[in-house]
Amino acid sequence: MVNNETVSERLPLNPDVFQILLALEDRERHGYAILKEIERATEGGLTLSPSPFYRKLKRMEEDGLLAEADERPDPELDDERRRYYRLTRLGREILEAEALRIVQLAGEERLVRLARARTSGAG
Repeated sequence: MVNNETVSERLPLNPDVFQILLALEDRERHGYAILKEIERATEGGLTLSPSPFYRKLKRMEEDGLLAEADERPDPELDDERRRYYRLTRLGREILEAEALRIVQLAGEERLVRLARARTSGAG
């Protein structure tokens, strides 16, 4: 476990950083797949330009939030130039802490109610 003070010092996260970490929460992805997952998850509400996005990935890697994945897909199934990223332990703990912070900000039930109202068109 990472020092809680180290984690709390990094909160709140920039929305771009939060979405990048969230896109890597369930599996390793290459840069373009991260961009597409963010676009899908935010229903187009957040689109990142490639150049600043890749600089942000590099900075997040330098900050210890993510790392290049050790294993690669079969070269016959994928472009060997792609770099795959995964969350580090610190990245996961910061993602979890930010998710908890967001839920606690308004209360879980209230957030769920607001999200449902938004998706149902009522509101």
